[in-house]
Amino acid sequence: MRGLPWPAKAYLVVVIGAAAALVGNIVVVPGQLAGVGEYGTLLVLALLFLVCESMPTLLNVEQFAVSVSFSAALAAVVLVGPEGAAIVGLTAVVSVRPGLPLVKRLFNGAQFAICGYASGKVYEFFGGVTGVPEVNDFEALVGPYAVAAALFVPLNIALTLTMVRLASTERAERMPARGMAQFLLSYFGYATFGLLVAGLWATVASISAVLVLLPLFIARWAFGQYHAQQRSYDATIAALCQAVETKDYYTRGHCTRVSLASTMIAQEIGMGAERLRAIRYAGMLHDVGKLGVPTKVLQKDGPLTEEEFAAIQLHPMRGLEIVRGIDFLDEAFAGIMHHHERHDGRGYPMGLAGDEIPEFARVIAVADAFDSMTSDRSYRGARPVEVAVAELHKGAGSQFDPEMVAAFVRALEREPWQPPRKASPPPSDETETTTKDHDDPTMPIEVVGGS
Repeated sequence: MRGLPWPAKAYLVVVIGAAAALVGNIVVVPGQLAGVGEYGTLLVLALLFLVCESMPTLLNVEQFAVSVSFSAALAAVVLVGPEGAAIVGLTAVVSVRPGLPLVKRLFNGAQFAICGYASGKVYEFFGGVTGVPEVNDFEALVGPYAVAAALFVPLNIALTLTMVRLASTERAERMPARGMAQFLLSYFGYATFGLLVAGLWATVASISAVLVLLPLFIARWAFGQYHAQQRSYDATIAALCQAVETKDYYTRGHCTRVSLASTMIAQEIGMGAERLRAIRYAGMLHDVGKLGVPTKVLQKDGPLTEEEFAAIQLHPMRGLEIVRGIDFLDEAFAGIMHHHERHDGRGYPMGLAGDEIPEFARVIAVADAFDSMTSDRSYRGARPVEVAVAELHKGAGSQFDPEMVAAFVRALEREPWQPPRKASPPPSDETETTTKDHDDPTMPIEVVGGS
């Protein structure tokens, strides 16, 4: 807890305090435990919850994991009522997940207790009957259960993400509305397992907890496989990006920053979750074609010959050839291929103009030029953000799509850009770096005839 920012500490105290008051009231006040029902049922549900909670799936957010234990908590809402659901959720405190700090155990138990009790009260308010349902009465549970789940799921996510946001010392990636909606829908899907437990309990009693473990752990495995696949994708992209940046000491980190700036523009113009993922990859790999350009051409001091300039112009096509076999890139291919096209049709490799240029390429063109201008180069220092923005405005309508420039400026107003650290001179064993950056719109490439 020492390393937490003070807002996170205050939030933690409030959540844990509220849960402690709630559970204390259930245990101490006479008659409160009477609503729990069968203690054997409570024990089985608590064990089911604990098993699921002890084996979560890590997500692509640092130190953040998700489990399908909330299915057991929602089953408790039906079988043992709001008080019992709060006690079931509280068992997260004794999770046997290795390496989980006490503070996180306390927070998890507290927020699950609050969610269970609140959703249980809503379940009863909308006519839900607490206890093992009769087979013939099962249909009557569906409506109240759906309302309880509709409260439990977003409340659980809101409490957890608020803590993650307050505790994080780094800028968190903003999840678009469509992505959040898909995330919530997947949770609601897993919430149906709680209704399955309650339904099975009416026929096979506590054995239903064992029967439902299989689909629950299949769900858990599906969570893990998806995010393992995403981490594998990211590792592949990072390896290719690192290979590109070894060609020039001063461009290290350029791919990552172009990816970030491209994502900012894409969010501003309302791209959906899948396209955001694709444009993030496209930003990372936009210069991968430079692997196919001779290093002596990229690092040449002085004007380029026509043949050397042609090699530069071919690097987007070479990039497409390199990544063509990576099927998860989707629309990213278009961004890699056409990010050097110009709005006025004077770009390369195909001389496309205006709306002929794919949207991904129009986004990356702005992000690429902006990062080049705001980064140190061997021939000049980084330009201030204000100067780079002025250059983007100057090139809007000729080099850049005006809509993308405007979107990026709006994004920068909302989320100020953090320029990279000033680059120190390269080590003596580094290859000589170029005196021109081919992505810098303020330093046009000079071409001379001959070879």
